[in-house]
Amino acid sequence: MSSREISFWIDERWYDALSKRLKDETLEEHLEDVVDEMCNQLPQREYERISQEIWQEEQLRKQEQEANRRFSVFHVTECGEEKYFQVEAPLEFLQTASKLRAYIRKAPEASPMKFTGLFSRGQQITQEQFRTYAAERMENTGRVTGAFDIDLDKGLIDALNIMDGWQCFRIKDVSTAAYFASKRSDASMDERWRVFLDHLSGKQLTQSEEPPYLTGSRTLQAGDISFANEIVQNENLLEFYMEVSFDADKVFGTNVCTTENDDWLNIYANYDMDEQTVCDTLDVYLVLANGDEQAFKYRLSPEEQALLLPKMEEYCQQHWGQSLKQCGQQYLSEQPQGQQNGWMILS
Repeated sequence: MSSREISFWIDERWYDALSKRLKDETLEEHLEDVVDEMCNQLPQREYERISQEIWQEEQLRKQEQEANRRFSVFHVTECGEEKYFQVEAPLEFLQTASKLRAYIRKAPEASPMKFTGLFSRGQQITQEQFRTYAAERMENTGRVTGAFDIDLDKGLIDALNIMDGWQCFRIKDVSTAAYFASKRSDASMDERWRVFLDHLSGKQLTQSEEPPYLTGSRTLQAGDISFANEIVQNENLLEFYMEVSFDADKVFGTNVCTTENDDWLNIYANYDMDEQTVCDTLDVYLVLANGDEQAFKYRLSPEEQALLLPKMEEYCQQHWGQSLKQCGQQYLSEQPQGQQNGWMILS
């Protein structure tokens, strides 16, 4: 969009005199209003044509600016508090690892600030926005340079790889790898990356240690939640089988709602009778057409847990004639007689 500056000289005495007669605006602002009024007096067709051209140019400028953005997104758990935020900086795994190492090596009294406070250009986002950006990261559009799930309480970090999906590491291993990558001050960025990845080789947590987490473009909604089959007790947990009557691919980032394959999902939500609360993860099993099965986790937000609770309560009442609280009381009363062992179906 081209613009032209208009300037003219006026004696300062005229300027002062005119300014005194203007109450709530400067002379410059008044002159802008005069020009606006002159524009409004143009023939309607000409006015609309120019206005439309300016609007289209502005939209194009915004689109180009948005396409050229480079930013990273985070989900950070620290001291029991969760935050989703984005940083207007092109942080990749190595840069994030270096920041994480610097943070955890500072004594608490020397750094009362939490990890999220390290990013001056960070702004809070929603869980759904985080998932949308993570999905865009997998599409490798170039805008989202990194997506990270950092749990400082558990000492784990998940980084989203555009080829292999979420990869989980212990923070201490990532910190050590970052140390060796930055050990030589004269090393090129390519060399630093090579050293960093070499030291992480073999350190990725296997599925048996920590199932990978699924991330889709939207969260669970109330209409998505329905249960089927029996309720299963596994020690202190009540397991509810969730029907897949919604677009699971949008919620979990999978590829089962398609005619391209015969894969399907088995999804289980759990209720903790000790804590009397909905567990904060879903157990998701991807069953491939050849019979192979892969285990995943889906992290529930407090809002999603709140949606599940009344559905579980209703299902309990329908199938057992008992509330979740009564089930928990029954479970606790049976504990002195012996621990529940393995899987059993409540009837």
